[in-house]
Amino acid sequence: MTEQQQDPTEQHPQPDFPGQDQPHPGWTGPMDPPPDHGEESYRGSGRLADRKAVITGGDSGIGRAVALAFAREGADVLFTYLESEKDDAAETVRLVEEAGRRAVAVSCDVREEDNCRALVESAVDEFGRIDVLVNNAAYQMSQPDGIEAISTEQFDRVMRTNLYGMFWLCKFALPHIPEGGSIINSTSVQAYKPSPHLLDYAMTKGAIVTFTQGLAQMVIDRGVRVNAVAPGPVWTPLIPATLPDTKEFGKQAPIGRPAQPAEMAPAYVFLASQEASYITAEIVNATGGTPLP
Repeated sequence: MTEQQQDPTEQHPQPDFPGQDQPHPGWTGPMDPPPDHGEESYRGSGRLADRKAVITGGDSGIGRAVALAFAREGADVLFTYLESEKDDAAETVRLVEEAGRRAVAVSCDVREEDNCRALVESAVDEFGRIDVLVNNAAYQMSQPDGIEAISTEQFDRVMRTNLYGMFWLCKFALPHIPEGGSIINSTSVQAYKPSPHLLDYAMTKGAIVTFTQGLAQMVIDRGVRVNAVAPGPVWTPLIPATLPDTKEFGKQAPIGRPAQPAEMAPAYVFLASQEASYITAEIVNATGGTPLP
C-alpha cells in the first residue's frame, strides 16, 4: 500500500496544546492529544525477521513505538518498564503480540548494576541471544531556577538512568550479540543545543554521543554496529511529567510542532536492519529541522 504524501508541518497535532501536568514518570492515557505510536500507520516488511531485541523504557513513548515497529518487522521484543508504568507496559505487550511476535515485559530500574545484569540474563534465557539492544530509558526534570536548584539526588538519578544503565547493559549484552547485531542508543537534540533548564539531562545526552562513537570503534571487529538516534521534541509522557508548561511544546522546531513517537521508530528500524550494514558510529538526527553539527 502506498503511503499518502503529507505536509510534515500539518501531519500531526500542533501547539498550542491543553495545559497538563502529571507526576513522574507520566502515563500515556491522560495525554491530550494522545501520542501516536504507529498503531494505525506502521506497516512492516520483514526487515527484522526473527531478530531478538531488548528495548529499555519500552512501555510508552519512543520505546513503545520502536517495540511496535520491531514486532511488525518480525522481531521478538523484551522491554523494560518501571513498576508504576505496568498499565502502559501491558499495552505495549498487546501491540507486540497483536503483530504475531513474542513480548516479554520486565520491571527493571536500570540505575542498578545488578538489575542490568539480570535483565541481560533474562533476555538470553528467553531468546538465546540479543540481536538488537536499544538503550532508550531516560530521566529528566526541568530546573528553570539554575544549577543551584539541581539537587545531588536529581543529578545522580539522571546520570545513573541515562549513562550508567546504558554502560552496564552494553557491557553485559555484548557477549550475547552475534555478528551482524547492533546497539542503538537514544541521545537528543539536547546533546548539541542544550536548554539551560535541562542542564544535567543535556549533559548526559552529549555523553551518549561520545560513548556511541567510541564504542562503535571498539566493537566493530566483533561485527557489531553501534549507532544513536537524536530526536528533537517528541510528545511522550515524559513531557507533561517533567516540564512545567506543555502548551507550546515543540513549537520551537522549524516544523512547528513536536514529533510523534511513530516518527522516530523508522530510524531505529533502519539502524537495526541489514540495510544499515555500512553505518556505525553515526548519529541519526530527527529534530524537525533544527540544524545540528
